[in-house]
Amino acid sequence: MLSMNADYVPRIKLMGFVSYKNPWIHFKRNTHEHILYFVKSGELHMRENGVSHVLRKGDMLVLEPHLDHEGTQKHPCDYYYIHFEHPDIQQAPERPLSLLAKQWIMSENQPAGKDEGRPLYFPKTCTLTQRKSLHHMYHALSEMLQLYRRKHFNRSLTALKFMEMLIELSRESLFDELEKNSPHTKSYMKVHALLDYIHEHYAEKITSSDIEQRFECNYDYINRVFAKLTGHTIMRYVNQVRINHAKELIEATHLSFGEIGYLTGLDDPFYFSKVFKKYVGMSPNQYYKQVRDKE
Repeated sequence: MLSMNADYVPRIKLMGFVSYKNPWIHFKRNTHEHILYFVKSGELHMRENGVSHVLRKGDMLVLEPHLDHEGTQKHPCDYYYIHFEHPDIQQAPERPLSLLAKQWIMSENQPAGKDEGRPLYFPKTCTLTQRKSLHHMYHALSEMLQLYRRKHFNRSLTALKFMEMLIELSRESLFDELEKNSPHTKSYMKVHALLDYIHEHYAEKITSSDIEQRFECNYDYINRVFAKLTGHTIMRYVNQVRINHAKELIEATHLSFGEIGYLTGLDDPFYFSKVFKKYVGMSPNQYYKQVRDKE
């Protein structure tokens, strides 16, 4: 597992697609950058720093800089390759993947601005087996390659697409790990779906009966699992999301507090003020003055 600071976008140094119809073996070398391989067909046999890898259709491998790597067997092979640099990428510390997956569920739903410096975990090697995942990867790599081969400024778009691909790989690998190793996978997945729902519908009325019906679960049970993963009960989390958005609106707009309350699902002015003070430690008006005094 590799860890990357997602605040920085990788720099693509070289990208391409090769198709060897006759048996071929990779040459020996040692590079200064990371190299990602994704095999479309055939076999690619590689050894990195004494560790052997056999890549077949749907397999991905990231080679690390300053380590000798070379081919070990001749085979026909079609594969994509991406040479990239990043200022803050390394081997992830040894921790259970199931723990990383749980932390990811929590961290993916942090308010905007709270995720600075948070590492993105993605596998050094993995296999995509589902037809949908393979098709998505082929499409993403093909689109990236087309961008890379065009005008120079498209290299920036290629890098952003590559970052998106790594995020998708991270999600998929952590989901797979939860499914394999956690007896509570279904509950965790429901919590993840519920978090998405809250962030999308926080401005609407959200009740326990709505949640039970939409997610086909017992509210008390899912509330306990939710609290275990996030540290908050469902309704406390809902209000925290609402207040975070209210703070953003106070900071960035000149809307009245009544309008802000309405836009964040707290449309009763008295209740909005009460909840705001509970979570922020001051009234909306006091917060407004504090923010404006800094300008």
